[in-house]
Amino acid sequence: MVKASVTLQISTLPDSPGVYQYYDKDGKLLYVGKAKNLKKRVSSYFTKKFDSNRTRVLVKKIETIKHIVVKTETDALLLENNLIKNYQPRYNIMLKDDKSYPWICIKNERFPRVFPTRRLIKDGSEYYGPYTSMKTVHTLLDLIKGLYPLRTCNYDLAEEKIKAEKYKVCLEFHLGNCAGPCEGLYSEKEYHENIEAIRNIVKGNFKDSLQKFKSQMKQLAADLKFEQAQRVKEKIDILENYQSKSTVVNPKINNVDVFTIISDDSYAYVNFLQLSHGAIIRSHTLEIKKKLDESDEELLQLAIIELRQRFNSLSNEIYVPFEVEVGEDIKVHVPKLGDKKAILDLSERNAKYFRMEKFKQAKIVDPDRHEKRIMAQMKKDLRLSEEPRHIECFDNSNIQGTNPVAACVVFKNGKPSKKDYRKFNIKTVEGPDDFASMEEVVYRRYKRLLAEEQPLPQLIIIDGGKGQLSSALKSLDKLELRGKIAIVGIAKRLEELFYPNDPVPLYLDKKSETLKIIQQLRNEAHRFGITFHRSKRSKQALNTQLETIPGIGEKTVVELLKHFKSTKRIASANFDELSKVVGSSRANKLIAHFNSSN
Repeated sequence: MVKASVTLQISTLPDSPGVYQYYDKDGKLLYVGKAKNLKKRVSSYFTKKFDSNRTRVLVKKIETIKHIVVKTETDALLLENNLIKNYQPRYNIMLKDDKSYPWICIKNERFPRVFPTRRLIKDGSEYYGPYTSMKTVHTLLDLIKGLYPLRTCNYDLAEEKIKAEKYKVCLEFHLGNCAGPCEGLYSEKEYHENIEAIRNIVKGNFKDSLQKFKSQMKQLAADLKFEQAQRVKEKIDILENYQSKSTVVNPKINNVDVFTIISDDSYAYVNFLQLSHGAIIRSHTLEIKKKLDESDEELLQLAIIELRQRFNSLSNEIYVPFEVEVGEDIKVHVPKLGDKKAILDLSERNAKYFRMEKFKQAKIVDPDRHEKRIMAQMKKDLRLSEEPRHIECFDNSNIQGTNPVAACVVFKNGKPSKKDYRKFNIKTVEGPDDFASMEEVVYRRYKRLLAEEQPLPQLIIIDGGKGQLSSALKSLDKLELRGKIAIVGIAKRLEELFYPNDPVPLYLDKKSETLKIIQQLRNEAHRFGITFHRSKRSKQALNTQLETIPGIGEKTVVELLKHFKSTKRIASANFDELSKVVGSSRANKLIAHFNSSN
């Protein structure tokens, strides 16, 4: 039987690629695994029957499940490899060896060599990768060698040795694979231009190389050097047909700590990623309960000190989303672009997922706590005097003034209460007048609630700007409800919230839960109103076309629609088909009507 605490953790796992980690009751890491879908993969451990006794014992020992979310399954594979090699979990047996993934090295030399390697040496060389298969590396190197002549020898091509004619060109030069830098036949400048193009290719950026080769091809063709132009064209074809795009990790990122923070009114969540040689070796998210109105800067500074002490981090460089004061010995970097920014984004994504899981678990364990938090947040964000436990939202729907209708949807404790939804036919307004229509339905709605002594909402939301809001206020004034119910209007274009007698709109954070609930209310009111409007328009169109035929009444129309299903089929039916349903007299009238219409 699965433990209740483990079931709760599984229920809130994301459906994203990543790495999961199993811990026992003492906090000891048992197993590290990768997954394309974390929730499905982890769930399978507790639903399948395993033949292996080893796996059954592992599952029984699991008390805590942690995970790190990444972008792709390939990233998950690489991260799994790093974590297993770093922590050597007892139940991982496949990846404990010293074998590591392959990289492409651009050697730190005067004429750099480009070759595959599994060892990272700190000699100033550049390493691109890691790649999940050596086949990918060889394919990429074959592509590079087909485009650019590079040396493969390991000679020390110092300038004085070349001038002393110490070396002679080898077979690779005669085969056209090398341009002969050992004899000074290939300039250092041109060689490094090719190396820069190779850097772009291994990063997946072929644009510059393609443009360069296309310019060369056009020039050679203009000079009537068609054979050389054809060879360049073949290189262009190779580049355009190559589909793989490499993932670049900068191994120079060494001993770096990454911190990001996500917060709300009650809690802050700080994610910590520890990197070594461009690889993540630890991820941990710290939940901090706010005691006062602390800023994100203050909380992040405290969390950095706490997490570095807890995990004994000795790195002298940290990446953070904004400047913080953590001592003179630590270099603080705020990445804006590139690989460093991507790592910062990954940390923030994990903080967000951790926060969402906490909310989901709270919903399951203590639903009231989640509702209270949402209501308290909405009260603060919307500057209300009480929590909006009961919210009603109004929307008008018409097409050029025809079949005008309105809808009122109701949310209670942040959730739709569909039994309380109401739809309205506009009775007192002629033509397309949204303002007058809004005034009518708001008046009718609350006049009835007052008459029936039903509870009033704490908040009314009007789908529209200042005009619709002013119209709704007229109705509240007539009913003497102004000031007793909070009311706001939401404009669709910029999601602006308008308040009575306030010319300056309120803009909520696009990611805030308050705005999401208001948008859900607005969208639900729009959907409900449009559905009612379409239904009314369709019925009117049918009734108008059939009931205007002399001698055809409502009962006849119902019989015809039951049998033929649509007006189009009735119009195309012959006399015999119609007379079987409504008799010969009415059949003649129908045929005469549709013939005259055609």
